[in-house]
Amino acid sequence: MSTSASICAAVVAVVSAAAGVLGAWRWWRIEPSRAFWVLARAGQAAAVVQAILAGVLAVLGFTPSSGLYWVYALVPVVVSFVAEQLRIASAQAVLDARGLEDAEAVGELDEQGQRSVVLAILRREMGVITLAAFVTALLALRAIGTA
Repeated sequence: MSTSASICAAVVAVVSAAAGVLGAWRWWRIEPSRAFWVLARAGQAAAVVQAILAGVLAVLGFTPSSGLYWVYALVPVVVSFVAEQLRIASAQAVLDARGLEDAEAVGELDEQGQRSVVLAILRREMGVITLAAFVTALLALRAIGTA
């Protein structure tokens, strides 16, 4: 059972780290990336699978080498949830910083102004999810060490 927990955690770590690296690179270059979002969502899905596996292993009586395994296996789902809430708030933060009330106010800007606002929102969202991907990868690595 320890092997399956470690393998699942390794998948979460690899996919999340890949999303984090790609996200950081694209964030730095200020370039939106569909591949990043696919990897980020795959990492989140893998974290959910890891949490489900941890629940199944608990029911089957699995005893990890450290009780912290349960924390490291379950917290990535919480991290993803919190990151998604922050991502949702990103758009409003960008609008507020630019003195815009809502999306309708963005529509009143010229095309370059609209692109600038959209790119700023996408970049902030990518930054939030990138950080969450790195945190998830680190937690998954700890799960491997405690499984």
